[in-house]
Amino acid sequence: MSDGEDAAPAVKKSRVFYGSLEEKERERLSSEAASSAASGSDAVKAGIEAGNINISSGETLEMEERVSERQQEALAAFERRRRARQITVSTDDAEVKAGLRALGEPITLFGEGPADRRERLRSVLSVVGPDALKKSRRDEERAKRSQDECQQTWYHEGSASLKDARLWLAKYSLPRAMRRLEAARAQRDVTEATRTIRQQELHKSLRNLNNFCSQIGDDRPISFCHFSADSKMLATASWSGLCKLWSVPDCNLIRTLRGHNTNVGAVVFRPQAGVSLDQSDVNLASCAADGSVKLWNLESDEPVADIEGHSERVSRVSWHPSGRFLGTTSYDRSWRLWDLEVQEEILHQEGHSKGVHDIHFHPDGSLAATGGLDSFGRVWDLRTGRCVVFLEGHLKEIYSLHFSPNGYHLATGSGDNTCKVWELRNRKCLYTVPAHQNLLSAVRFQPTDGHFLLTGAYDNTAKVWSHPGWTPLKTLAGHEGKVMGVDVSPDGKLIATCSYDRTFKLWLSE
Repeated sequence: MSDGEDAAPAVKKSRVFYGSLEEKERERLSSEAASSAASGSDAVKAGIEAGNINISSGETLEMEERVSERQQEALAAFERRRRARQITVSTDDAEVKAGLRALGEPITLFGEGPADRRERLRSVLSVVGPDALKKSRRDEERAKRSQDECQQTWYHEGSASLKDARLWLAKYSLPRAMRRLEAARAQRDVTEATRTIRQQELHKSLRNLNNFCSQIGDDRPISFCHFSADSKMLATASWSGLCKLWSVPDCNLIRTLRGHNTNVGAVVFRPQAGVSLDQSDVNLASCAADGSVKLWNLESDEPVADIEGHSERVSRVSWHPSGRFLGTTSYDRSWRLWDLEVQEEILHQEGHSKGVHDIHFHPDGSLAATGGLDSFGRVWDLRTGRCVVFLEGHLKEIYSLHFSPNGYHLATGSGDNTCKVWELRNRKCLYTVPAHQNLLSAVRFQPTDGHFLLTGAYDNTAKVWSHPGWTPLKTLAGHEGKVMGVDVSPDGKLIATCSYDRTFKLWLSE
C-alpha cells in the first residue's frame, strides 16, 4: 500500500450564507412546480396519444341501483320465509305428494324424506301463493266434472214415427217372450234322461257332418251366405258386387242379383221369404262397401229400392224377426233402423267409438246387439232406446254376434281368435271358447233349439261346439282360403260355409 493511499480524504469546507433565503427558496419552488407540471401534462398527452391511457366519455355506474336491487331481493327472500312460516301444510305424506303433483312438481326427489318433501311443498307454495293448490284442485274437479258429463248417456227427442215403432215393438215382443218362456218351462218338465238321450243323438249326428256339396260361387271371394226361411234357397254375396241365389240342396244357380258396384258385405233373406211372402215383395236386403243398401225381390235381377243414409262402408244388414224393420251397421260409428212400412229411417243410433261391424236382433224382437272395431259390444232395448248391456272383454274387434234361441245367451266372435258366450241375465261373460288360430269372422247358434254353436274363422276352418258344455264336436275343414261366412238352415239340417277361395260348401250329417 502506498503512502498516498494511507493519507486521509480532504474535508470539504462548508459555505456560509448570510442574509434571508426566503426569496431564493420561493423562486426555486415556483420554478420546480412549473417544470413538473409541464413535464406531467406532456407525459399524459403522450400516453393518451399512444393509447395507453383511456379516459371515459362521461359514463358513470350508479351504485345505488345495484344496492337497491340487492336490498329488494333480500326483502323478497325474507317475505317468502315469513309466508312459508305462516302456510300450513298437511303432515300426511300422500296429501303432500298429491299437492306437489297438482302444482306440476315432482312428487319426490332422490334421497328426499317426508319432512323434506313437506318443506319443499311449503317453499313452492310461498312462491306461487297458498291459493294455487286450491285453484288447481278446483280446476281438476271442474275437468273431471266436465269429463263425467261428456261420458253421461244423453237423449234427445225422437220423431213420432219412432215412438209408434217403439210401441209396436213392445206389443210384438212381449207375446213372443211369453211363448218362449212357456216353451222353456215345458222343456224343463222333460226328464233328464230324455234330454240326455236327445243331446247324445244330436252330438252323434254333428260328429258325422261331411261335405255334401261344394260349388264355385263367383270369380271373387264370397263374403257372406244366408239360408231362406224355408231352407230351400241360399243367398251368397261376393266381392265382385254380385249376389246370387242358389237352390238347396242341389246348388243350382237360380238368379244373379246385379246392382252393387263394389264389395258386397252381406245379403240376407227376409224372415218370411219363401214361406208367406209373395215373390214380388221385398225378400232380400244387401249392403256394400260404398255405403249403399239395396232391397230385392225374387222376380227381378234389379233392386226394387235403394236405402240411402250411410256415408261410409255398410258392413252388415239384419232383418228384425217381424220383417218390418231392417238394421244396418256402418263404419261411420253408427247403426240405423229402417221402417219399411213408413219407408223411412226411424233411428240413427250412435254409441260406438269406432266403426260398427255387425248387428243381430233378439228372437223376441225386443233387443238388438251390435259389435264393432272398438272391441266392445252393446245390447240395445229397442222399446226404450237404452243400452242395457255393455259387453267388455274382447281384446280386438268384434266381427260377429248372434243370439241364442233360448233368449239369454249371446255369442260374439272377435279378432282375438276367441268366441265369448255372454249371460244376459247377469250381464257377464259365461264362457270364452278358444276357438281358432285366427280371427273369427262368423258365429251362429242352431236356430231351432240353440243346442250347438257354429264358428267360422280365417284359419280356413269352421267348427261346431256343444251348447252347453262348449266342447268341440266337429271341425269342418276343406276350404283352401279363410272362411268368411257361415250359416245354419232354419230346419237345423244343413250348414253352409263360404270362403275366400270363391267357393261355398254345404255340410250334412250322414
